[in-house]
Amino acid sequence: MTDRTQQPPIRKPGPMAVRRPERVVWPNGVPLSVLHSGDNEVVRVDVLIEGGRWHQQYPLQALFANRMLREGTRRYTAAQIAERLDYYGAWLDLSSGAEHAFVTLYSLNKYLPQTLDVLESLVKEPLYPQAELTTVVANNVQQFKVNLQKVDFLAHRGLVSALYGDAHPCGRLAMEADYSRITPELLHDFYRRHYHAAGCSVYVSGKVTDDCLRRLEACFGKEPFGSPAGRVSRPSFMPRTAPGRRLFIGRPDALQSAVRLGMVTVSRQHPDFLKLRVLVTLLGGYFGSRLMSNIREDKGYTYGISAGLASYPDSSLFVISAETANEYVEPLIAEVYREMDRLRQEPVPHDELQMVKNYMAGDICRSYESAFSLSDAWIFLHTSRLPDTYFDQVQEAISGVTPEELRRLAQEYLCKENLKEVVSGKKMS
Repeated sequence: MTDRTQQPPIRKPGPMAVRRPERVVWPNGVPLSVLHSGDNEVVRVDVLIEGGRWHQQYPLQALFANRMLREGTRRYTAAQIAERLDYYGAWLDLSSGAEHAFVTLYSLNKYLPQTLDVLESLVKEPLYPQAELTTVVANNVQQFKVNLQKVDFLAHRGLVSALYGDAHPCGRLAMEADYSRITPELLHDFYRRHYHAAGCSVYVSGKVTDDCLRRLEACFGKEPFGSPAGRVSRPSFMPRTAPGRRLFIGRPDALQSAVRLGMVTVSRQHPDFLKLRVLVTLLGGYFGSRLMSNIREDKGYTYGISAGLASYPDSSLFVISAETANEYVEPLIAEVYREMDRLRQEPVPHDELQMVKNYMAGDICRSYESAFSLSDAWIFLHTSRLPDTYFDQVQEAISGVTPEELRRLAQEYLCKENLKEVVSGKKMS
């Protein structure tokens, strides 16, 4: 019998081997990655297309080229696609990123023949019908107008625009007029350039059977599909940071102000990046972080504040985010800088650093606990062009970083003089 009066021993997470996918290349050159895991009769199929907003010629082109795949094909209307997936208990997710588009299908194994038929039609023969496009664009415009009333949305737009400039995909912000410029011809053009076998990869995870693999190959691996184009080139962009340190975006009716402090920093490929993640987590990346402990719990300036790194192909964005009452904007920013100065001047105590390491190690365990989360992890490596050893490097960086290294990184990367300050809210007199 377990003695319930005794606390179980606390165990520190140790090194974890991340299961690697089985990889093959189909006859038409499309690579397949397979992650067998789980007892439930369900699989997830991810079709990756090399074509994101880094490759678009017009704002929103990549987003709507992907979003409109479900709005009608040569074999199915939009209503038939929705009804068929619903009838067979399947789920379809469409998303677009910096350099890739993603078409993801969750399906029960026993209905995979029917749901794969829909997936194949979406990827190979979309129509981009004008009537459906008009409706989708109208809905997105309304959501865009709603977002423009939100101070957090305005602050983030202001930050990325000020840091990257309008010649960079991160800083090239979509405006309301850009929605009206989206036409079927524009989407067909993007589709022809990017949705083809030479730029496609497939991941399948879950309870993957031999029959599932045969059917996937029949759909996406036998014959070339799409225009006979080669792999897309990787464009390069340079950030052009606007002059000035503070940007204010007024919302006279705002009850709170959104605060964003940020700067462009090193990419994932930089040797300092992984240990910099530990520093940023300690500063504001979890509930017990320094920013939360000081600004939320001690000062009460905000309900929540966070710091993080958002990575793009050639750089990362270091950003601190919070919302606060209008009168607390300046005290909040001052306390952020105070915490950054502490990290630059004082070594992190061993107990605090160990707590952050344990938190990050536990987060890794949660990230790789299922077939679908494993698939997400390997897709992340694929789209980020990182080596298979990256997961080992992450664990080594977390376990091996020292207080002295964190202090050096803080002195090099947490320079408050380099931070752009963006505030959106009500102007205080």
